[in-house]
Formats: sequence, structure tokens, C-alpha cells
Amino acid sequence: LEGHRDEVQGVAFSPDGEIIASASEDSTIKLWKQNSTLYTTLTGHCSGVRAVAFSPDGKLIACASSDNTVKLWQPDGTLQSTLINNSAIVRGVAFSPDGDIIASASSDKRVKLSDQDGTLLGTLNNHSAGVEGVAFSPDGQIIASASEDKTIKLWQRDGTLLSTLKGHTNEVEGVAFSPNGKIIASASEDETIKLWKIDSTCTEEAKPSKNSNLLPECWSDSLYTLTGHEDEVKTVAISPDGKRIASGSEDKTVKVWKGDSEDWYLTKPKLLHTLTGHSDRITGVTFSPDGTMIASASAEKTVKLWQRDGTLLTTLTAHQDEVEGIAFSQDGEILASASADSKIILWNVDQVLDLDQVLTYSCDWVQDYLITNAELEKSDRTLCDRIKELKRE
Repeated sequence: LEGHRDEVQGVAFSPDGEIIASASEDSTIKLWKQNSTLYTTLTGHCSGVRAVAFSPDGKLIACASSDNTVKLWQPDGTLQSTLINNSAIVRGVAFSPDGDIIASASSDKRVKLSDQDGTLLGTLNNHSAGVEGVAFSPDGQIIASASEDKTIKLWQRDGTLLSTLKGHTNEVEGVAFSPNGKIIASASEDETIKLWKIDSTCTEEAKPSKNSNLLPECWSDSLYTLTGHEDEVKTVAISPDGKRIASGSEDKTVKVWKGDSEDWYLTKPKLLHTLTGHSDRITGVTFSPDGTMIASASAEKTVKLWQRDGTLLTTLTAHQDEVEGIAFSQDGEILASASADSKIILWNVDQVLDLDQVLTYSCDWVQDYLITNAELEKSDRTLCDRIKELKRE
């Protein structure tokens, strides 16, 4: 997809997968159809657009910009509202799961909460350095903010500070909730990933009691610290089933960790695989919607697709500059990559894999079903075993 005049900083699919939004340093957002047709160009920002997000119902697009604003657009190109930050670059933006609240992270140490009409609902003031990213819990009741001040702060959606998570020794680059909302993963420039456990009281009405000004202790010290990277950890993702974590680092590797369950409480996650092959820093990592594939983006201008067992499926080479962001469509059939070469490329996942890779990928996805389904014939249950034997021959 060509048309931007400067680096593409971010890319996002609409919930129905029909529209791709790209955010660029050329101060515009472009909306594309899956057939590569340019749908419309959103103009109005005065500086580069750093992040883009769709509302859960797909009816609004939020764009965070270096011009200190967040703009909300309808997909037809109508500007709905402008959220003015006033004093600093907006680095990230996120919708609450119900779509009612937009949270924006800024270099002025603050997170601002607004509604869809642009009304400021609250300002979260407690960080001592710029905020790198923001995320909502799956139920929308808790907001996590990651900061250059080495902490993650947890807030109620009414702006009440619940807790400050301390333990990292350098800037926190990113934060992600597990699908069940019980675990937070944070990535830091201190070369580690930390997992934090939520207390069930946080999902209830966490307010001071009548006899105390103290909030319930909702979060403890980090549950586990995952070490092994040899440079800054720039990105972290949790698989859809909540059982795996992927981390991408300046050390040019992706590491995949696995826990016994999505709660991660009983034993420390084990390092399953270190994915090597990139020749420059990792800029993004994400799981496919079914969790069987991992995509990694790199400053070396490539995207790599990996099977969840660590096998490299393919390397996608077409960009002429570093890849800034990647995203799967909801059905997992399309992977979008955004690059500093001003282009967005849409990859058809099935078409970029050869037959052997498709068979391997498919068997990884269905093998548990084949083995455990008593209604299948024995020959059907061993189908993937026979495919592996044929490949060895």
C-alpha cells in the first residue's frame, strides 16, 4: 500500500477486518480496503501520527500525534472530536473494551481519559517521567500505564490510583494484560520481563473504607522476573490462551515463555524457545489470533513468521526500511506490516507459506483435537503422524 510520504509508525485492522488504518510521520492516517484500495485519507494533524486504534465496534478511529492531540474520526473521514493534550507529544492511545473511554499516554508524564465526544473525564497525574504506553484490562475496569520512571501504575477508570508496580531498574517500554485479566506483563530497558499478579479485590469496587483512606492492596511485588535477553526488551505479547509470552529485544531475538496455565501462579514460566535469525533489533511481536503462529518485525526490514514450537516458517522481505509495526486481521488470514519506507504491505498468510509449511502449521493447530477426540477413527487421529513420516521420507 503506497501513498504515505514519510515513515509509517503504526497499523491497525478494524474489528471486522475490512479496513486497515495506517499512521504516518507525514501527519496523515490512511484507511485502506483489504483489496489494497485507498478508502480515504484523514488529514488535520499538524505533525506526525504515532499510533492508531479502532474502537471495539469499529465506528471510531483514535489517532495519537506529535502535535499534542488525539483526534477521533469516523471511518468515512468525518472528524468527530479533537482531544487536546496541550503540553506534550501523545505516544499511545487505547479504547476501553466498551468503547466509552479513550486513554492517551503522553510524554508530559500524564494519562488523559476522554469520552467519544472529546470531553475530558480525568487526568492521571502520578508518574515522574514520560508515559510510554497504556492498556485497559479485559473487563475495562483497570488501566495500566508504563513509564520512563521505571514503574507501571494501575488506575481505576474513574482515575483513582490503585497501585504503583516497582521493580524494574530502567524505563518500562510496554505493558499487556493476560486474556483473563489476572496477570500483567511488562517489558523494560533493564533487559527483563516482569509478571505481576492481580488480587481479586481489584475487580470489585476498590474504594477506601469509611474508617480508612487506604485502598486495598491489589497488586504485590512482581510474581516472576523473566531474564535471558542481553539488551533492552522493547515489546511483549501474551498469546490468546494466556499460556505463552513472547518478548522482542534490542538483542535481535524473540523469546517465548510458557506457564502451566493462564494464571501463571504455580510455577515460574519456562523459556521454551529463543528465536534467532534477525540481524537487527526487534521492533514488534504478536501472536496470530489462534495462537499457533508468532510474527516478529525487525529493523532489518523483514518480518518473520514462526510456528509456536520455534520453527521458522518464512521470512517476508519486501520493505526497503525498518518495519515499525505488525498486526494480524481478526481471522488470522492477513498480516499487515508498516515500515519506515512509507509503505504498508498486506501479506496473505497461506500464500506466503509453501505446502509443507501449511501442513506443519495446520497439524500444530489440530493435533490435540485429533488425539483426544474419541469419535474419530484411529487413522484420523494419527493423520499428522503420517504427514510427518512422509515429510521425513
